[in-house]
Amino acid sequence: MGESHTTKPRVSRRGFLHKVTATAIATQAARLAAQQTGQIIAYVGAYTDRGKGIHMFRFNPSDGVLTPWKNLTGIASPSSIILSPNKKNLYAVNEISNYNGTRNGSVTAMAVQPDGDLQILNTVSSGGGGPAHIGIHPTGRYVFAANYGAGSVAVIPVNADGTVGEATDVVAIVNTGLGSQPAQSAPPGSFANSGHDAPHAHMAATDPSGRYLLLSDLGTDRIYVYEFNSTTGKLTPAASPSVQGYNGNGPRHFGFSQNGRFLYVLNEEGSTVDMMSWNANTGGLEILQSISSLPDGYEGTNYPSEIAVSSDGRFVYAANRLHDTIAQIALDPVDGWMRMVGQTWTRGSYPRHFAIDPTGNYMFVLHSRSDNLTSFRVDRATGGLTFTGKYYGVGNPSHIEFVQL
Repeated sequence: MGESHTTKPRVSRRGFLHKVTATAIATQAARLAAQQTGQIIAYVGAYTDRGKGIHMFRFNPSDGVLTPWKNLTGIASPSSIILSPNKKNLYAVNEISNYNGTRNGSVTAMAVQPDGDLQILNTVSSGGGGPAHIGIHPTGRYVFAANYGAGSVAVIPVNADGTVGEATDVVAIVNTGLGSQPAQSAPPGSFANSGHDAPHAHMAATDPSGRYLLLSDLGTDRIYVYEFNSTTGKLTPAASPSVQGYNGNGPRHFGFSQNGRFLYVLNEEGSTVDMMSWNANTGGLEILQSISSLPDGYEGTNYPSEIAVSSDGRFVYAANRLHDTIAQIALDPVDGWMRMVGQTWTRGSYPRHFAIDPTGNYMFVLHSRSDNLTSFRVDRATGGLTFTGKYYGVGNPSHIEFVQL
């Protein structure tokens, strides 16, 4: 048989360069497309007694379904997590009290990969035992660890590469007097007593401007306010250094109104939500209104956990543990006044945390005793919640955070 010959087409230098350039442009476009996928990833921090560290899910905004993706292990009890403003890093407090042989907890920095995967960067001391909450400065240059066990707050600097450094300041709460039990506002028959033996810092977060740091203390029933120097990383008491809550109520978590004029505080032992005015000039707080997070007529013990203001500023949501509900509270658009709408059963046991996805359409509730998440459709007009019928098994989940890639 004769040999067959194929003649290769000649390619000019100009044609070659054009092809290379076109390939490079296509490659770059593909990279940009990959970086701007619009995907939403849900990170679920879990205590590592039963959980696997940080559980990652892909979120489908069209139907609200979470699809399990992977787990980040090798991180001790990331009980509170927070995304950096530029979405490039995730930070966690490790709720332990034995970091590197000390009586402290720790803070872990992670890099968010283009596909949403996580890479551990480094870990430093939280400056106190049992850190229960992590906050972040609006600039992303500092994170704040509320050390529940030690009754202190630590300022942790964030380096240019996203890693965390040693604390620039650690401030311990001074015992100015502990609240009595039962709480002044607790329902009849309540035996809620989760921390009035000593100061217990439960949440640390800045005001919208980043000028002030607010710290809730369950033990002394106070919200402490510090001026924050973003150059030195130091805290000093504000002109109005604290506000005294109602006796024994145990302030736990809080959130600002959309306009920054009001603060809503959830009380863990009193089962109440306090509305406070916020003075952005002095850091002053004043209680204006307080309502129960429970339905009328409830008697017995309850431990509220998480509070959040909706992205449109129209509603406040609050989680009740033991009653196992999410309370929906409508806010007056002018004066921020609260009106209870109702409570929705969470379909699980002991809801520790919840969050609404970036679209504003779905709420996910984390249950620490029934080891699962449940999801609800959010009615953005009424604030109502409708169970989707979906359950997601996660051992002892504690915090959920979303990132839109």
